[in-house]
Amino acid sequence: MVTGLKQSSSVVAIGFNATEGVANTFSQTQVDLNLSPLDREVFVVLAINLDPFAPEAQLGVDTAVASSLTTTRQTAVQNLDNSNCLAHGSRLIRAAGFPDSGVAFDTVGIETPPATLDFIGIIATNDFFVQVQGTGNVTPKQVNGKLYGYRATASADIFAALVQSEVLSA
Repeated sequence: MVTGLKQSSSVVAIGFNATEGVANTFSQTQVDLNLSPLDREVFVVLAINLDPFAPEAQLGVDTAVASSLTTTRQTAVQNLDNSNCLAHGSRLIRAAGFPDSGVAFDTVGIETPPATLDFIGIIATNDFFVQVQGTGNVTPKQVNGKLYGYRATASADIFAALVQSEVLSA
């Protein structure tokens, strides 16, 4: 357990979805955690599973579906180099330059962290955000997923530091 935090719930799984409104257009969904800031409640993230839909196979066209989960609102799908990005997943089909077919790739982070980690992130504000964007597809794509973690109460100084860090890094 992290110093300054006291677990206040059992482990819960929160399902989520983000869907493009129009094919190949960035879309973002806000998921409310219903945390109580008056009680200095935070959400300790143990694992995340992102499952982006498969891109469309089109002869000679590279296609992709990229997705991410972040602690703050974004204007594009993020990668793990963003301090607010807790997970990234994408599926790609590289077909440009191949006259008969393409090659499919999946790029996802580990779904469960190594046992040596206590957690993979802490969400100090009341919600998290899920992003998705396709490339080269004819129909809108989506991402489904689950976030696993538990609620915890933070000491006043830890809570203030976590909220400030999350908000200022947005």
